[in-house]
Amino acid sequence: MDWYSTVFELIDMRSFSNLWYWIALAVVWSSASHWVLGVPYDLVLSAARHGGQRQIDLEDLVRINCNRILHIGEVSGMWIIAMSCALLSGLAVTGFYYWIEFAQAVFLILFPLAIVGVLSMVAARSITLRALTGEALRKRLRLQRLFTQVIGLVSIFVTAMWGMWQNMSLGVLGG
Repeated sequence: MDWYSTVFELIDMRSFSNLWYWIALAVVWSSASHWVLGVPYDLVLSAARHGGQRQIDLEDLVRINCNRILHIGEVSGMWIIAMSCALLSGLAVTGFYYWIEFAQAVFLILFPLAIVGVLSMVAARSITLRALTGEALRKRLRLQRLFTQVIGLVSIFVTAMWGMWQNMSLGVLGG
C-alpha cells in the first residue's frame, strides 16, 4: 500500500463526513453574524451601553461601510450578480444533478451567504437613505444580525440533514 492510499484511508476526504468542513461551516456563520455590514457586533453593544465616542465610532464605521457596499453595488453590481448566479448554478448542477459531493457542500455554504449579501445591500441602502443614527441605527443593525442568524441556523440545519443523509446513503456507517 502506498503513502497516498494510506492518507486517504486515514482521513476521509468526502465533504460531509470531514470534520474540517463542519468547522469551516461554523466559522463562516459565526463570522457572518458577528460582522454586521462590516461592523463588529460588540461595537453595537458597546455603543448601546456607553454611548458617547463609541456611538460616534459606530455611526462613522457604518457610514463608511454602507457607502462602500453601495459603491461596489453601483460600479460592479451587475457583474457580481452575473458571476454569483453562474457560480451558484454551476455548483447546483454539478452537485445535485451529477452528484459531486464537494459541489453540494460548497453550494450549501455559498447560497445562503448570497442571500445574506443581498440583505446586506438592502440594509446598507435603507440606512443610507433614511440617514439612521442612534437607537434607530442600532435597531437596524440588530435586525440585520437576526436575519443573518436565522438564515445561518436554517442553513446549518439543512446542511446537517443533507450531510447525514449523504453519509447514511453512501454507507459510511455501514461501510
